[in-house]
Order: sequence, then structure tokens, then C-alpha cells
Amino acid sequence: MKNKESIREMSTADLQEKLEQTREQLVKMRLNNVVSPLENPNQIRNTRKNIARYLTELRRRELEGIK
Repeated sequence: MKNKESIREMSTADLQEKLEQTREQLVKMRLNNVVSPLENPNQIRNTRKNIARYLTELRRRELEGIK
């Protein structure tokens, strides 16, 4: 729950920046996984879930009109 609360406390600009960084990280992780398997393949799943959390929070703010 702490992660969820910290996402809500972030500004929209910070949230969008974090989303872009996480997407880039996911691409790198996928490429590295093809070359040599990751020690913990659940990292990819967790990264995808974090991206979904960021997108959900951005959408919530859009619907509420928060900037």
C-alpha cells in the first residue's frame, strides 16, 4: 500500500517522467532477457504492473480534472 500512496503524492509531471523511465527500463529488461535469461524473471512482470499503476493514476487524475 505504501507504493500506492507514494504514487498519489507525486505530481503529474513527475508521474509522466517516471512512466517514461519505467517503459525504457522494461524494453531493456526484455532485450536482456532474450540475450541471457534474467536472474529473476518476475522483474518484468513487476515492471509491467508498475506501468499499469502509473497509467491508472494518470487516468484517475484526468477524470477528476487534477493537474
